[in-house]
Amino acid sequence: MPISFEDRSANFRHILLTGRLDALGTEEIAQQLAKLVASENRQVLVDLTEVTFLNSAGISALINNARALNVLGGRMVLLASDNSLVAKTLIAVGINTLLPICNNYPEAEKALLV
Repeated sequence: MPISFEDRSANFRHILLTGRLDALGTEEIAQQLAKLVASENRQVLVDLTEVTFLNSAGISALINNARALNVLGGRMVLLASDNSLVAKTLIAVGINTLLPICNNYPEAEKALLV
């Protein structure tokens, strides 16, 4: 599973995940994702718009990294198209009660500034 990132500012990182965020895909990117997220006072946008499948392993990785970031004073927001299978899965399991899920980039950027 490919993972890439772009630092939009000193405290704002955009992480793009591509492919399947299943057990195998999560295992492939787990360490790199944790390193990319772990930074004090960082605002992180995790872009899931190119993720084609998401299961409990992927959801767990997102939640664990969001909690770790929160401890460091940062915040994570997820970007997923509202009609995608990924967004529907996230909402069905209630992750939207823990993390904001946004439908587009401007909405996600705004959620990070709150």
